[in-house]
Amino acid sequence: MAVPLFNLAPDMTVSRLCLGTMTFGEQNTLPQSFQLLDKAFDSGINFFDSAEMYPVPQRVETQGKSEEYFGRWMRSRKIPRERVIFATKVSGPSGQMTWIRNGPESLDTWNITEAIDNSLLRLQSDYIDLYQIHWPDRYVPMFGETEYDPTRNYSSVSIDEQLSAVAKAIDAGKIRYIGLSNETPYGLMKFLHVAECGSGYPRMVSVQNSYNLLCRTFDSGMAECCHHERVSLLAYSPLAMGILTGKYLSLDGCPADARLNLFRGRYAEGESRYNLSNGLIRKTTDLYLDIAANYGVHPVSLAIAFVLRHPLVASAVFGATKLWQLEEVLDGCRVELIPEIVAEIDRVHSAFPNPCP
Repeated sequence: MAVPLFNLAPDMTVSRLCLGTMTFGEQNTLPQSFQLLDKAFDSGINFFDSAEMYPVPQRVETQGKSEEYFGRWMRSRKIPRERVIFATKVSGPSGQMTWIRNGPESLDTWNITEAIDNSLLRLQSDYIDLYQIHWPDRYVPMFGETEYDPTRNYSSVSIDEQLSAVAKAIDAGKIRYIGLSNETPYGLMKFLHVAECGSGYPRMVSVQNSYNLLCRTFDSGMAECCHHERVSLLAYSPLAMGILTGKYLSLDGCPADARLNLFRGRYAEGESRYNLSNGLIRKTTDLYLDIAANYGVHPVSLAIAFVLRHPLVASAVFGATKLWQLEEVLDGCRVELIPEIVAEIDRVHSAFPNPCP
């Protein structure tokens, strides 16, 4: 059975599973990355996601390798460019990655243009299908933060300038469509409003935010915006960084090469949201694992099927470091949850909503 497809834009059809590449160049060698890409492509996945800062944890020695590996795979396998949909991202202001344009410092015209050109060089491709702003150029609570603190606001690059920069890249044929990531309802609506008022500015077609059984914050406000504005969700972390597989709850603490073990203390963005010392996360995960066991459904299938049943989800963006992990996710997209399972899931969510916000 082929992976289902979704029309993300009028002339851009994507598979409802999207293979994320952020382990390529760190956890996965070039040959291992090729194996995963081969299996995904042969199984019907045509949608692949990356970012200029990948792989993670980010460091100067490996930055950009994820994009580079994907480009080398396309050339090695002689994949016609139009047969794959490649998405990547420009890094927002950080200050921590000094090797990427000194921080990066902002999302001004120069930074966006440099990021696009450098991604194309690493890919050795003429264009990028979907170009995303990885996180906003303004203060936003992210990666486990839940409360907005107005005192942390800072002067940021205008949305008008950001849209003008990507519009020029679209006009030059460097990118086809644009999207947001780690964004809020306010941010999405501002981008859409400026695009409507601007002169020839492109419209966002997608937002890539976290969405899974442990993090359903998208449904609180962003879902309404996406529904009325016809913007699709690319749901990243559908397995909650592997927690929903149950591997971190095993008595031996799961394999040493699992990401949250391998990079403990080095991956703040992931550890702040998916904190394994949080008893509520463990308890809620156990309840979802019980549902899977009671109905004879694999935990990965339960998690993937839950995400894909959402009417606003275009694709689930997942990662895999091993072929068997990829195969489990592929199996999950073929599962349809019966009403009784959905009701059980909603009961757990009502009792323990969003332990990984």
